[in-house]
Amino acid sequence: MTESIRRSGEYENHENPYQGAPQHASAPVNPEWPPPPAYRPAAPQPVEPTAVWQTPAQPGAAWDTAAAGDGNGGGTALLPPVAAEPAPVPPKKRATRGPMALLAAVAIVAAAIGGGTAYGIQELTGKDQVVASSTTTSVVPSSKTGDVASIAAAVSPSVVEINATLSSGSSTGSGVIITSDGEILTNNHVISGASSIKVSTSDGKEYTAKVVGTDSKKDLALIKLENASGLKTATLGNSDGVKVGDTVVAIGSPEGLTGTVTSGIVSALDRDVTVSTDESQGRQQQQQGGGGWPFEFGGQEFNGDTGSSTTTYKALQTDASLNPGNSGGALIDANGNIIGINSAMYSAADATSSTAGSVGLGFAIPINTVKADLATLRAGGSDS
Repeated sequence: MTESIRRSGEYENHENPYQGAPQHASAPVNPEWPPPPAYRPAAPQPVEPTAVWQTPAQPGAAWDTAAAGDGNGGGTALLPPVAAEPAPVPPKKRATRGPMALLAAVAIVAAAIGGGTAYGIQELTGKDQVVASSTTTSVVPSSKTGDVASIAAAVSPSVVEINATLSSGSSTGSGVIITSDGEILTNNHVISGASSIKVSTSDGKEYTAKVVGTDSKKDLALIKLENASGLKTATLGNSDGVKVGDTVVAIGSPEGLTGTVTSGIVSALDRDVTVSTDESQGRQQQQQGGGGWPFEFGGQEFNGDTGSSTTTYKALQTDASLNPGNSGGALIDANGNIIGINSAMYSAADATSSTAGSVGLGFAIPINTVKADLATLRAGGSDS
């Protein structure tokens, strides 16, 4: 506060000559206001003193004995106050991050992390039951990546056995559950021409299924179980991220042996595999002992004549054991994601008991091809 300059002893211990009543004590000063300057004020510059007379604000008001004169023309000269530099503005206090702020931050991170998956679900299906992911998603615990037993335990409930009744017999294949209410992906050649379709899940339950859509050019079909709910869905991965040498697991029902698990690696990419679109051609070859579905590769035919009606697609090649009945089943990566739908395999037509079995030439439709065709299949397929 600005101090006044006063003659030594002036008005000390004396009553105010203009006020009969004793001087009232001034109100106590708040010790916390104004705050002391942050640093020493600049030294005052000498100026000419100017007499400033204080007068009572109203009759009976107290005089300021520190400022009033002595009644004889004298007065206390007051120096104008020296302007102090403004005190720095105190920084704003940061808001305390309480539990609600922490929860909000976690929710934002979770949303950012989960934003990509949700978009994939809507883009693929328009439904919230389908699970889609990139190859970074782990269906099995990270400590169990590549462990065949863990992958089989996690994915087997999402793979089914399909039995189709035909006018000329029956067909057995596999399928992959993609929605909890029973949408199932499989090969077109598994259900083509079927008058009825029965599906068995890994827990032994049986359902009747109807065909939703077929695409013979890609050897794909979508069927739907009747009165199904609460099924465990598979996680569709990203086949574009697959590399030669990656560990894979195949699950299906070869020769009607439900839930058979085999393993191997991806042995090649982008194989131009040609398969028959004529189901009667394929069934005829199987009934003649050809074993696997007829297909062509490199100008050669395998498992019999593919006929005149064929289609070609880029396939993943694997040495995981595939046999008749694996068609439509799952090819799975080390994290438990579906990266392909098994569709063709080599099986020697003249195999004897000593040479029978898989020879490590199996092919799967990449799952990205399947995802791109899913909307078409839901709309009835390209064959409708």
